[in-house]
Amino acid sequence: MPEWLRVKVRKSSLGKETSARLARHGVSTVCANAKCPNIGECYHSGTATFLLMGERCTRGCRFCAVDGGPPEALDPTEPQRVAAAARELALSHVVITSVTRDDLPDGGAAHIATTVRAVREALTEATIEVLVPDFLGDEAAVHAVVEAGLDVFNHNVETVPRLYPEVRPGADYGRSLHVLAHAHALAPDMPTKSGIMLGLGEEYEEVLQVMDDLRGVGCEFLTLGQYLQPSPRHLPVARFVPPQEFEEFGQAARKKGFAFVASAPFVRSSYRAHEALGG
Repeated sequence: MPEWLRVKVRKSSLGKETSARLARHGVSTVCANAKCPNIGECYHSGTATFLLMGERCTRGCRFCAVDGGPPEALDPTEPQRVAAAARELALSHVVITSVTRDDLPDGGAAHIATTVRAVREALTEATIEVLVPDFLGDEAAVHAVVEAGLDVFNHNVETVPRLYPEVRPGADYGRSLHVLAHAHALAPDMPTKSGIMLGLGEEYEEVLQVMDDLRGVGCEFLTLGQYLQPSPRHLPVARFVPPQEFEEFGQAARKKGFAFVASAPFVRSSYRAHEALGG
């Protein structure tokens, strides 16, 4: 592993307190479940990205550390528990994501929307961002989430279309673009956001084309980060992208009209998410 990816894991009393508060409310975070490399920094600052609808996903994306397998029944108390945890952490920007639930008729959209409303009621001044699955392209599901009252709608395309069969076998690139396009059409003043992992075998020009495709559906915020293999059973890293190349991609994205771009090896879609809104 190159030197620029060798970082010391941050541990602190504040981080332990954040973990304890989350555990007290019985809520899950993508920070822990997806083995995010930034978990120490985020927990130290008292932030977290809430993971809804269980800890098992119905998809089998080969880059993701979230477990697959039979999904769990939805917990109707989860929205209020997430809201209570967000209030106790005194968050100014709340990020909510979920596992993919293809087993549910609406993909869990109503549950996500209920959680957004609960957080909005608990923290009236906070901004709210959701990172959603593709809902199998169901426009009604996208509408249900958008109308709950968001500040940012995020759906990651993750990689270039050529690599979808290997990286995201249950997903479809065009469908993901449609989800973003529909959210933008429903609420043109609400920023939409997407993210790309680098180091999976993509070509430079393919990344630039994804940027063009995202801008074509109205996407305003973009994140780019290095793919890191969560375990031996996941896809290997094809290439460690140097920081300078991330900077070049960031500059290219800004020139293409993205209002906010975060591009660096350790960037993840919800890392310092508040900064996109000027927070």
